[in-house]
Amino acid sequence: MSSESNKELGLAEPGPETAEASDTRQYVTFTCGDEVFAVEMAPVQEIIRVPEVVRVPLSPPTLEGLANLRGKVLPIVSLRRALGFDERDTDDSSRAVVIDICQPMGFVVDRVASVVGVDVAQIEGVDGIGGTVNTELLSGLIKDIGGHAMVMVLNFEKLIEQEFAQLNDLQAQRSQLGAQALLGSGAASSDSARQGSEEELHLVSFDVAEQEYAIAIEDVQEIVQVPDQIVQVPHAQSHVLGVMTLRNRLLPLVALRRMFALPERSADEQSRIVVVALGGASVGIVVDNVNEVLRVPRRGVETMPSLLARQNDMADITDICRLDGGKRLVSVISTHNLFRQSSIREALNTVNQQDDRAHPTERHHDHGGDDEQVVVFRLGTEEFGVPIDSVQEIVRVPEVLTHVPKAPAAVEGVINLRGSVLPVIDLRRRLGLATVARNDGQRIVVFLIRGVRTGFIVDAVAEVLKVPRQAIEPAPHLSAEQATLLARMANLEKQKRMLQLIEPDHLLLDSDLHSLAGMNA
Repeated sequence: MSSESNKELGLAEPGPETAEASDTRQYVTFTCGDEVFAVEMAPVQEIIRVPEVVRVPLSPPTLEGLANLRGKVLPIVSLRRALGFDERDTDDSSRAVVIDICQPMGFVVDRVASVVGVDVAQIEGVDGIGGTVNTELLSGLIKDIGGHAMVMVLNFEKLIEQEFAQLNDLQAQRSQLGAQALLGSGAASSDSARQGSEEELHLVSFDVAEQEYAIAIEDVQEIVQVPDQIVQVPHAQSHVLGVMTLRNRLLPLVALRRMFALPERSADEQSRIVVVALGGASVGIVVDNVNEVLRVPRRGVETMPSLLARQNDMADITDICRLDGGKRLVSVISTHNLFRQSSIREALNTVNQQDDRAHPTERHHDHGGDDEQVVVFRLGTEEFGVPIDSVQEIVRVPEVLTHVPKAPAAVEGVINLRGSVLPVIDLRRRLGLATVARNDGQRIVVFLIRGVRTGFIVDAVAEVLKVPRQAIEPAPHLSAEQATLLARMANLEKQKRMLQLIEPDHLLLDSDLHSLAGMNA
């Protein structure tokens, strides 16, 4: 245990004579419910205040969630829940005792009492007792210690084995699964996602002044929120808002409203920055909100009439998509044409000069090989991510889903997506989370999973994000299903975010694949 933990408990560091005394063992004592427990010092790494956690679906009910402890992902377990005691909110006295058996885990206790030296003669077996705690979870009793007549020694190894029965088996496979996970699961799905790309446009759509526009998804590097602070660029043209810092690089920001001479509007929570690329340069385009990822058949796309294409902002729009029988028009913006504008080139040159002064030894080139591009969506307050190559499209949830008799229990219904039947599953239900009422913020994320096209309802799609590969690590293995479906995590320590990365190929159970394939047909 760290010296800080000892100081917090008001204890001095153990002296050499304590360490050398072979007939004395050190224990940490703590309370949980109305009982006093002890754990031998050896597996205790440290004692910390109860941290904020990210909830993990498909995990054992005793797991509170995952926390970030100095850059490492730490599972946090409720000891009250594990021992069958009544629930109680944590308070200033609550602590997490970090114990390393198989993998470090933090156990939330009501209060840590002290660190005590115990003569082995004071430790007795548990054969003669019964009571509120299962004696199988105890390794002994300490009598007359720390002002208590009896303190129970909790066997955390058996507790972990009982609550996380598959942990030991999973631990043996950790290296192999971790190596496979770090290679990324998007590659297998990307070929499927690209099927039919010759006959379709793959677009990210967004609104600007109640008009809908889109950019080809291959030109979109990521989609991020508008920062609180934007640095002004001196003498820049009016529609250049300034620059922001994105992963230690400067990114020029352009207001599409100003470029298209549309009414001004301040950015709000819905506003987003679509980061687009051409060669080694990047520009952030500020839009009112991002709608969907669309797959549009080329037969529904018309080239902008040549007369309009030569006029002002129309030169940036190359195509018009007619959707919903022509009721919905989406203007496709050419990033190549955008970058030809003198104001954009001026902003890029200004930023590059500033960047060169800040990073004189670095070259400007695409660092895409060091990042993984993921679509980030929310379920409640938790954030999840999927490889962008695995996402076929993202669409709104229609007002009515058609229910199909004898469909798998997870299927909410089906929708007509451009003439094809698409089965739709509520991802909350798939992950064992509480369902919520339908709302305008929800979206359907469409995947092609082992040849079966399926949509999953999420609470909201937040952004498209480039995640540094060094920030991605194997998730703690907490159950068999969690270890396959949520095998990786992106630990973004500087942003104080943890993204649980979903392996799309495991979203469908084998038992459901055949039924859903029949519904597709």
